[in-house]
Parts: sequence; C-alpha cells; structure tokens
Amino acid sequence: MAEETVVHAITLAPMERLGIVGLPNAGKSALFNALTGGNALVASHPFSTTETNVGIARVADSRLDALAEMSKSKKVVHATVELVDIAGLVAGASSGEGLGNRFLAGIREVDAVILVLRAFESDEIIGGHDPLDDLHTLELELVLADVSSVEGLLYRRRKAAKGDKDAAAEVPVLEAALDVLNGGMPVYRSSLSAEQRAALRPSFLLTNKPVLAVVNLSDDQITQSLNGGADAIVKPVAAELGDAAEVLAVSVQLESEAAQLDPGERAELLEGLGLGEGALSRVVRAAYLLLGRRTFLTTGDKESRAWTFRAGAKAPECAGVIHSDLQRGFIRAEVIRWDELLGLGSWAAAKDAGRLRVEGKDYEVADGDVLEIRFNV
Repeated sequence: MAEETVVHAITLAPMERLGIVGLPNAGKSALFNALTGGNALVASHPFSTTETNVGIARVADSRLDALAEMSKSKKVVHATVELVDIAGLVAGASSGEGLGNRFLAGIREVDAVILVLRAFESDEIIGGHDPLDDLHTLELELVLADVSSVEGLLYRRRKAAKGDKDAAAEVPVLEAALDVLNGGMPVYRSSLSAEQRAALRPSFLLTNKPVLAVVNLSDDQITQSLNGGADAIVKPVAAELGDAAEVLAVSVQLESEAAQLDPGERAELLEGLGLGEGALSRVVRAAYLLLGRRTFLTTGDKESRAWTFRAGAKAPECAGVIHSDLQRGFIRAEVIRWDELLGLGSWAAAKDAGRLRVEGKDYEVADGDVLEIRFNV
C-alpha cells in the first residue's frame, strides 16, 4: 500500500478514572454534577450518595477551540476524563462505619483522587466547616485501611518469600510503606521514593494515588478570595499538603448554578463576579495533568480533536492513540506547535513556509503539538 496520511480515525482506549471523595455534605456530589452535567442526588443530610455515580467531564482547551476556528472545522472533539462520585465517608469508615466498605472499594478502582474539603458554613446543612479537619479525617481513614491491607500483604509475601524471589523482593517496600502508614502519614505525601511508590502500585493502596484538593467555599468566601480574604482558609490546607497535592479554591454551589446556564450567560455571570472562566475547567485540567496525561492536537476542515497521551510518549505511541494501524505502520510525523500554526493561519501555509518539522520514531511528543501521521501498512 502506498504511503498514507490518516488523522481522524479513532480507536477506543481505557479512560482514566478520577474519584471524587469527601465527608457527607462536603459538596462532592454537587461538584460531580457541575463537572459532568450529571444528576447525582444532592441533599442536606448525610449519605444522599449511597451508590457510585459515573460521568464524563470535558477537558476545556482554548488551543483546540482556536485551531477549530482557524480550520473552520465542522466538528470539535475535546479530551475527556471519567469522574466517579463515591459514597460519603465518615470517621470509622476503615472499620466499616457508615458506608465505609463501599466507599473504600470505590477508591481502590480509581486512578487519582479529588478530595472535596468543606469550608462553607450553613445552619441548614449538617457538618463542620474546617477544611483541615476534613483532610485529617479523610486521610486517617485511608491510612488505617491501608495499614490493614499492607499487614495482610506482608504476611502472605513473607510466607511465600522462601520459594519465590518476586515475593521476597516485595517485602522491603511493603515494610517501608507500613512504617510510613503506622506513623499516620499517607503514602502520597510520604518520603517514599518514586521507585518505591511505583513498586507499591500493584497493591492498590488507597493513599498511593495522586491527589487534588478542592476547598469548597461559600459564594461570599469566593468573592473575598479575589482580594486575598480566603487565604486564611485555603493556606493551611496548602501548607499541610506541601508539594504533594495541588489545592484549588472553588465555590461548588456557585459553579453548579453557573453550569446550568447557556454558555453566554455563564460567561457573563462568571466575568461579572471576576471569576474569568470559572473554576470547573481549572479543576478538570489540574486532575488531567495529575494523571500524567497530556494532549496533542489534529485539525482540519472536517474535525479538530484533542488526543490524550501519556507524558513522555514517543511519536509512534501517540499515533497509536489515533488508531493501532498508525502505530504499526508508522513512518514519520509532521509536527508544529499549536500557536505557531495559528500564527501562520493554516496547515498549507505552514507547509509552504517550511515550518513543519519531520520527526521520527524517537521523537517525544510535547503537550500542544499538532501532528499529522504518515504511515504504511
């Protein structure tokens, strides 16, 4: 077969799952609904969420929108992530209190965690309003559950170690994890090395997942935050987590209400409050990056699309995200940065100007690259 260019064929790949976790009435189901357009029950009493709700959130990308406008694309396809609204947690969940067992099982099945920490006060909604207290309660329950898991794993690996080299190799890292957990520290913000944490992944520990913290503020608090007024609320959480997790301040109620408006009204409302594009897109983008996901782009008159790839992936692997045939028969990729292409005005103009780079199998694709794949099968 002669050399071909295929840009828009698609193959289905596993989607990353982000679990939204919080104490009862922290606002996690409202955040889930705002991000996904879902209809998970939101109520002022505990355990309004008793089953996991699953939805898809679009990753907003102004680069893609600009390229689609440039190409006059008939169709625009954004990257997406899967969100899971997990049943609420209470103190004692690690020993089965409340919906603890269901909650913990839900977290084991996700790739990363969004912790929703309540900061808003309300006489009508049960629960505290200290986000640091929420954080400590959530982490304690996850740590206690992980202690139980690691103790069981260690017992089995030590028994198997005499005749199984692989089992013997797992023992030291499990012992190191148990020391950390027994000290009350979750694995994700411990001193364990990246290699040790990678070795622990098959154990599916609850605290060995990437974390994003969302501090849920009231409308008044989010307005104050524009002038630094909410720093006293958010900074203690950021200081506690350090470099282990990003912390975002969000008024979930305000964002939920804005999400129900048409795009023009929503933009007008958020702009009028000084919130720009709002917090929802920041939450999804931060969670997307948390998973180590990046985006390359394709554009044309038929379609402009954002494709998700693993950070550090090379060109053939990224070609395989579009279709397995492109990876199997990969020859080369023609590449240009999205902003450079936008400045030139079209793919044809970029080609005429000699601005398209020709990259081979060893090229490491960068976030924001626009690709056209050449292949032969």
